[in-house]
Amino acid sequence: MLSLILMFPPPSGGTSPDGANQLPGLLIMFSSVILIFYFMMIRPQQKRAKEHKALLDAVKKGDKVVTTSGIHGTVSEVDETTILIQIADNTRVKFDKASVASVDAK
Repeated sequence: MLSLILMFPPPSGGTSPDGANQLPGLLIMFSSVILIFYFMMIRPQQKRAKEHKALLDAVKKGDKVVTTSGIHGTVSEVDETTILIQIADNTRVKFDKASVASVDAK
């Protein structure tokens, strides 16, 4: 790596490069990278989180749900933060509302 750097001599011309002339281009480059990162990563994640929250707020008794662990069942009771899911006859399991992955309304 050092031999590659030594291969190219420093710029000549008697004037040293001015860092202030490079500052606007550098700021434009960094701001464009930040904007691309925001629109490609952060914004879609916020949109999915908002849609999931709306999905959880709409869960009601009788809906068929699938949890994040893959358990399929029917909602038998809804509380503020938990839901009771019937997965078989006389078998009910209490889950946190956040663990619901998808809902199929009845």
